[in-house]
Amino acid sequence: MSTEKISPLAGNPAPPSILVDIGKLLAAYTDIHPDASNPAQRVAFGTSGHRGTSFDGSFNEWHILAITQAICDCRSKESVTGPLYIGYDTHALSKPAFKSAMMVLAANNVQVLTSKRGEFTPTPAISHAILVHNRGRAAGLADGIVITPSHNPPDNGGFKYNPVNGGPAGTEITAWVQQRANEYLANRLAGVRRVPFAQACAATTTHTHDYLDAYVGDLANVVDFDAIRAAGLKLAVDPLGGAGVHYWAPIAERYRIDLTVVSEEVDPRFAFMTVDWDGKIRMDPSSEYAMQRLLALKDKYDVVFACDTDHDRHGIVTRSSGLLESNHYLSVMIDFLFRERKRWPESVAIGKTVVSTALIDRVAGKLGRKLYETPVGFKWFAPGLFDGSLGFGGEESAGASFLRQDGSVWTTDKDGIAPALLSAEITAKAGSDPGEAYRALTNELGTPLTDRVQAVANAIQKQKLAKLSASEVKLDSLAGDKVTAVLDKAPGNAAPIGGIKVIAEHGWFAARPSGTEDIYKIYAETFRDRAHLDAILAEAQQIVDKAIA
Repeated sequence: MSTEKISPLAGNPAPPSILVDIGKLLAAYTDIHPDASNPAQRVAFGTSGHRGTSFDGSFNEWHILAITQAICDCRSKESVTGPLYIGYDTHALSKPAFKSAMMVLAANNVQVLTSKRGEFTPTPAISHAILVHNRGRAAGLADGIVITPSHNPPDNGGFKYNPVNGGPAGTEITAWVQQRANEYLANRLAGVRRVPFAQACAATTTHTHDYLDAYVGDLANVVDFDAIRAAGLKLAVDPLGGAGVHYWAPIAERYRIDLTVVSEEVDPRFAFMTVDWDGKIRMDPSSEYAMQRLLALKDKYDVVFACDTDHDRHGIVTRSSGLLESNHYLSVMIDFLFRERKRWPESVAIGKTVVSTALIDRVAGKLGRKLYETPVGFKWFAPGLFDGSLGFGGEESAGASFLRQDGSVWTTDKDGIAPALLSAEITAKAGSDPGEAYRALTNELGTPLTDRVQAVANAIQKQKLAKLSASEVKLDSLAGDKVTAVLDKAPGNAAPIGGIKVIAEHGWFAARPSGTEDIYKIYAETFRDRAHLDAILAEAQQIVDKAIA
């Protein structure tokens, strides 16, 4: 739970006064032309692609035309000649961005695969499609574009490129695409090829792909539906009006499981949501405020789950515990999968980010498995999931994916659907729900207490924090405990964490600047008590403030 200021609207139905005006949002998409000399209006790839809103000139038609042409250029440079799989979620700006992208892709003679029935497409279905196409091929490899701002508010848009490994593009690709796209913006789109949308749809290079059937039909290789069905579990899912809205009924039907879809409503205003902690609408399945509709159902079903708008994040609600914190469920999944998946090689490692719970470290130790700790960003897990050296990759923000039951790659991008369904498999096989499984884990390994705070920081201060080196932080103790490590690089891959992590005997903190706001965030954890956690947070804030002063 964060100590950030909670809005009085949090957890309540969204009032009409905060609903986005869709007409104005769509008009701004085409009417506002971004100013390439304004940093806030340039193309900027964060950990999950380019995001923004059309209202302030940060996500507009020019951005998408420029980025798509840059992706076409990148494909040529990298000799990617196979099809490009493209899909979009239910945010209002996603379909216009899809149309803009199609105009450029067709003009560049890219073989494009759109959804067969024109339905929305979850992020994991695109990753899955890329990987299935590329399996066993050395040439004609496919890549993809995912149009989504994930769980962000309704006025946001997002645009993400997934290269031939099926996962989020790494920094070497995104930096190149970003620079190229900004050059196109600065030149007012000179050099950007495009044709009218109707012509793009009719082009001989434009085809369809049955994402839904391909993904749903393959799920049995990841999750044990026989066990779920045999246990007679009563399950429910809330797609939160997201891209997987029409995936759940076919899953229930195909695998003959008792799964109730709470709602199939799609509303680009997301007026059915309860408001998140800060007074904004956010389709975040890891937030108790956004998940009120599901929390009301917890006693009626064995397990209830939800996914965010592009279905790359999960939220699990159990009778025993209500909404499981993301870190809690990551620990449970890891413990279950690495004991249960007998065909996974002993060498397969566990992937976590530097700000995920240290309970995962203890689970890895108990299991005798290697831990692979990376900076924040799912892209760091993609290569390991791709080659099978990572059995699981997970982020504290409720994003995860794992291997098929036979130890081969499933998706290399976050998949909210598979972890949601895994909660039912865990319940079926353990005879207890994931909340009870978490309690059993902590009884054995200790109970972590976590918190996160944020503080205002300007651009210069954020830059200082991002570049802070371990040698600059002179520290012998943290909240009364001996410091065992100060890190500025992730232990798993030695990549810069864009901040600092201090580890002591019974707790740790990590500080990193926000990529989208003028703030920095401090994550902290202890295996002692709340007083110790507060002491870690207080000392961490002093250390960071002194370092960036």
